[in-house]
Amino acid sequence: MKTLNDFLDQQMKDPHFKEEYEKIQPEMDIIRAIVDARVSQNLTQKELAERTGINQADISKLENGTRNPSLRLLQRLAEGMGMVLKIEFIPKSKI
Repeated sequence: MKTLNDFLDQQMKDPHFKEEYEKIQPEMDIIRAIVDARVSQNLTQKELAERTGINQADISKLENGTRNPSLRLLQRLAEGMGMVLKIEFIPKSKI
């Protein structure tokens, strides 16, 4: 049985797939950061919604990638989790 990582490694050999995958990587990083931050605090989406005033359905859409967050929305999420939002630009040569 192949694992997800095995499958991804195989797909990354296809230049077109790799290019498309790398295009969405920043979005995936944001989604992962939101989910990881929420889970690290043992918060449900509903609890985070109550803390931020953001509709739970909107938090769900953010986490499943069907809605792109604004900077203000990211700030509200961070605030609701007692965190600071930090965005960085990193030279490609350092990745």
